[in-house]
This record gives sequence, structure tokens and C-alpha cells, in this order.
Amino acid sequence: MTSLRTLGSSDLDVFPLALGGNVFGWTADRAASFAVLDAYTAAGGNFIDTADVYSAWVEGNKGGESETLIGEWLAARGNRSDVIVATKVGAHPEFTGLAPETIKSAADASLRRLGTDYIDLYYTHYDDPSVPVEEIIGTLDELVAAGKVRAIAASNITPERLQESLDFSDREGLARFVALQPHYNLVSRDTYEGRLQEVASRSGLAAVPYYALASGFLTGKYRPGTRVESARSGRAEEYAGTERGGRVLAALDEIAEAHEAEVATVALAWLAAQPTVAAPIASARTVEQLPALLAVADLELTDAELAALTAASA
Repeated sequence: MTSLRTLGSSDLDVFPLALGGNVFGWTADRAASFAVLDAYTAAGGNFIDTADVYSAWVEGNKGGESETLIGEWLAARGNRSDVIVATKVGAHPEFTGLAPETIKSAADASLRRLGTDYIDLYYTHYDDPSVPVEEIIGTLDELVAAGKVRAIAASNITPERLQESLDFSDREGLARFVALQPHYNLVSRDTYEGRLQEVASRSGLAAVPYYALASGFLTGKYRPGTRVESARSGRAEEYAGTERGGRVLAALDEIAEAHEAEVATVALAWLAAQPTVAAPIASARTVEQLPALLAVADLELTDAELAALTAASA
């Protein structure tokens, strides 16, 4: 039985791999989404990450497609209380920014699509510097007090605004961020490592990194000279052409071979071992892609292996 990890100071205990919902209603249709969700939970997974904007970037979509599919799946399986659902506010075309009324309306819209009366973890998707932290935290606290949200978190925020938000919550005794969702992986370390990680560590926040596999690059399928047909291949191929990318893949290959593990599993295991990280986020379009992701729960790298990967990615 995989041990669950507690998200910061919350009472949310999560599987050490969050299942990314960005593909649901985009590259995974209803049947594929249901199959992936079934397989993930059957393997012990309980932490699903989505956002109200997923997947407004697809022609014909307007945002909310992922939440709707997850809601239909929860209703069909009758398992709402077994699953930790995280969603985000601030980037939906109809609910942009973090003004108090926007947050409240967006939360109600997310609850309707998810077919539930509470969201387990509610993130501000992108900080909105035009709104004082007092108003953002005050509004999120109202949602918690109303029972619509169990815990709150932040994504894409500066260390200064994060600290200011935490200080305000502490001072006023209001709901406090328990987690942070940064852009963080073996080939993108600068956004998180440093001051943001320091604030998270000092304040007891759990990190739940997105782009944990660098848009697929860290699965090892993007090599110099290879062409992969994928909606996200452009970004992954950028890493493949760099010296750093080559060094990281070489180190991953060696460690993966030693453990008879997939390259993706090793990349996620490095991330999961970093200070503050509770559960990396990775998405699967098909059931076949899941085992390599789920295996992170059981792969423990040695200190030497972790150091080798850290050095290769420097």
C-alpha cells in the first residue's frame, strides 16, 4: 500500500502522483478520460488536478471541458469522497483575474461542472497583482467558511505576493494557502528553486509541480533526430536540442537501466524527492501511459543517483 502524503497544514492526504486533467476533453475524449481515471484510482491514486480553463485553447471549446468530464466520471462511479479534486480560478475566458466577484462566480461554475458541493483544493491559477492580497484571501476564506472549498493554494505567484498572502492569513486568522503549484522539473529548476521554494519551506507549504515531465521531454521519447507526433511536441523538442537536455537524458537512461524503470519514472522520482514536493503532476492520454507515472510511488532513488541527476541538470 503506497503511503499518502499530507498537503502542507491541510487534512488532505494525497497519492504521491497527481493526475493532470489538462488532457481530458482535449487529447483524451470522454471514453479515454474515463479509462485513465478508472486505471489511476484502481492503482490507488486519489489526487486529480484540473482547472476551469481546461481546455479553452482548443477550437470549439470554451473552458470547463475537463471539469465537466471529471464531474461526469465522479457521478458515474459514485466515488466523490474517495477523490481529492483540485481545480483553479483566474484564467477561464469568462472569469479572468481574481476580483472577489470573479472568484465567487467561477467557484460556483466549477462546482456545477464538477457536479459536487465542495472543491478539495482551490488554486489561484495566476496571481492578479491588480487585486490586493487582502481581497483575494478574504474571498477564498469566505468560500472555505461556506463549505464550498476545503483548502486553498496558489500557482504562478511571486515569492513576495505569496509571503504577503500568508502573512495576511496569519494576522487575520483566515484560510491560509497549504500548497503551491510551481513550474518545476529536472530541466526547469529556476522558477521554483530559490526564493519561492524558501517561502514554501519556511511556511510549511506543499509543492505540487506542473510540467513535471517537461511537456513529455522527460519521458525520453524526444531525442535529437526523432519526430514525435503530439500536441505538445514543440516544447519538448526545444529541450531535446540543448546540451543540458542531452546530459539529463544520459543520466536518466543510466539510472533507469539500473532500476529497470522507465525514464519518466526516474524523472518524477527525482522531483518527488526534492524539498517541499508532495506530489508531481503528470497527465496520461491513454491507460498505457499510466504505469510509468504511477511507479513513482514505489521508486526510491539513492542519494548518489539524486545527486547525479541534480548535477546533470545544473
